Amino acid sequence: MYNLNMESEPDSDLPLRELVFNTIKSAILSGKISPGERLLENHIAEKLGVSRTPVREALRMLQTENLVRLIPRKGAQVLEMGKKDIKDVLEVRSALEALSVSLACTRMTLEELEKLKEQQKRFIKSCQGSNYEEMCLNDELFHDIIFKASRNEKLSFLFSNLRMQLYRYRLAYFKSNGLQNIAISQHEEIIKAISSHNVSEGTRTASNHINFLSNVLLKYLDSK
Repeated sequence: MYNLNMESEPDSDLPLRELVFNTIKSAILSGKISPGERLLENHIAEKLGVSRTPVREALRMLQTENLVRLIPRKGAQVLEMGKKDIKDVLEVRSALEALSVSLACTRMTLEELEKLKEQQKRFIKSCQGSNYEEMCLNDELFHDIIFKASRNEKLSFLFSNLRMQLYRYRLAYFKSNGLQNIAISQHEEIIKAISSHNVSEGTRTASNHINFLSNVLLKYLDSK
């Protein structure tokens, strides 16, 4: 059975259900709670020192993010994505990524471009260590800047939802030897396309980047 510790002290500005939500979500994304594992309200409430009410509310919130499935009369279970599910998500993400970069090629400001370049430096630095969660975070922040620069809130919302579903599996991508350097190189190509306002090149490089990620993840799943 998994162990849980509240990630932060109770804060009057943050409802208890959100503290519980953030704690469980972090445990799921980091792999501390495995796909398919049951989430027992009593167990979680006891471990976190809270009543069952905020736990129940947090589980409902996790269901809306497609991380948990609530089963009538059986409780909650961490959503387990099959290979087909992941492939479907990756296909949609590839299209969203290509669209975001193409829009950023014409809408990104110079200030945002500098932020993107600085974030790339942080990503490179994290790739020189062995903290894979940090690599994942810096990669996400890189893509976040691009999606925000698209000036399309619906696009950003869809991307955020898909990202949550894939996070656990993307850690495997960064743990693969040598792939960090390829990701760095592909990021540089994206930055170059955006800097030169080259929409067609931006679309191509973004698609290549996500397709490469897709192939790595699917091979990883085949090996399990």
